[in-house]
Amino acid sequence: MTLSGIFSNYALLAGLIAWAIAQIIKVPLEYLQTRTWNWALLLRAGGMPSSHSALVTGVAHAIGLFYGFDTPQFALSVAITMVVVYDSTGIRRQAGIHAALINAMINDLAHGHPLKGEQLREVLGHTPLEAVGGVILGLLVAQIAWFLSN
Repeated sequence: MTLSGIFSNYALLAGLIAWAIAQIIKVPLEYLQTRTWNWALLLRAGGMPSSHSALVTGVAHAIGLFYGFDTPQFALSVAITMVVVYDSTGIRRQAGIHAALINAMINDLAHGHPLKGEQLREVLGHTPLEAVGGVILGLLVAQIAWFLSN
């Protein structure tokens, strides 16, 4: 695939733009909640909105808009989107809950015994609201890309 081919692949572009926007807006949204700038969010998973959900939803919606909602490609993209959104709100979210519990146990032990250990990341997955935020962002970006191309 050539560089010009990538720029004419509207489904890919819609997904990548939705992903980038999701990653970028995590920083100011976090600032509004905590009043601290956390630039590491630009490269991390988790947070509002879900960049995973935005990416796959943007690709799926753009495939439907540009190539047809009755195509096998759209069906496959919807199936993949469902798996990604389910995974981000289910399995990865539970891993985050487990990490929070393990960190709490380490903190309890640390009060009596100084332990040296790295804290586990607690935000691995997404709440359902964060996933919905990513889905909506993906839909909007794909829709705008479709409008601009016509």
